Amino acid sequence: MAFNLTKAQWQGHLAMFAFSGCVSGSFSLGAKAANFISPAALNAVRFLLAAMIIGAIATALGHMKRKNFEAPWRFLILGGLFGFYFVMMFEGLKTAAPVSAAAVFTLMPVMSAGFGYLLLRQITTPRMALAIVIAGVGSLWVIFRADVSLFLAFGVGKGELIYFLGCVAHAIYTPLVAKLNRGENPFIFTFGMMIAGFLVLSIAGAPQILATDWLNLPPIVWIALAYVTIFASAASFVLLQFATLRLPSAKVMAYSYLTPVWVILWELAWGNGLPQPMVFLGVAAIILALLVLLRDEERS
Repeated sequence: MAFNLTKAQWQGHLAMFAFSGCVSGSFSLGAKAANFISPAALNAVRFLLAAMIIGAIATALGHMKRKNFEAPWRFLILGGLFGFYFVMMFEGLKTAAPVSAAAVFTLMPVMSAGFGYLLLRQITTPRMALAIVIAGVGSLWVIFRADVSLFLAFGVGKGELIYFLGCVAHAIYTPLVAKLNRGENPFIFTFGMMIAGFLVLSIAGAPQILATDWLNLPPIVWIALAYVTIFASAASFVLLQFATLRLPSAKVMAYSYLTPVWVILWELAWGNGLPQPMVFLGVAAIILALLVLLRDEERS
């Protein structure tokens, strides 16, 4: 299998590999913290703190210039979409089990491919489609721990439907980054999006933010907030912006299938042991699909 990728494509794939690792930890932490704080309040603060981090980096690199913030409506659209995704994620995790939410998450690559065609006329070739299907099956095999009875018992509840709406917003966001970017540096573009997301969430969630007893929140909320600010916001946003300018939307979102694999590593690090051996058949399918996606394609 030959990998005739350009340097930019390799960079995009490496960025999404790191991205998948960053976002995976937010599922379990989010589920633990979701019932102690309003999703709008938590995400408004995370956007602000992440914007401060990215803004400081952009300033240090000399990118903070007025010309980089032309047409601010672009940032409002992107910030609103991403803010909506995260609010729906935490709202859904109040009632949806992490396994069910992860199953909904695996629908994003297919939706992103559809929106990528509608917005950018990006073609999902038969080989890419096959790889996405293989990765999806492998991901579900891991999520349901190689137990067919768990899959058959899967039910779609209110939490799953709420999170699905957020995933639709995320799937639209991915191709829109490439469509609306005008050559801005990823740090600048991410900074503009996060400031806009903070403003949108602050206005829409003002009552919840004011009603939050910030001084008496349990430690798990602050742990979750620190993680999602640094890793699942600042770092992952930059990585996503970086990759979407180098790869088609379908390939970018295909890396979401790695989430269950990263979760296995998280569980191992936390001392919860490894899953049963049959689960690794799904891991192998995911890795095989990603290797297929790594192959260059003239129309990709």
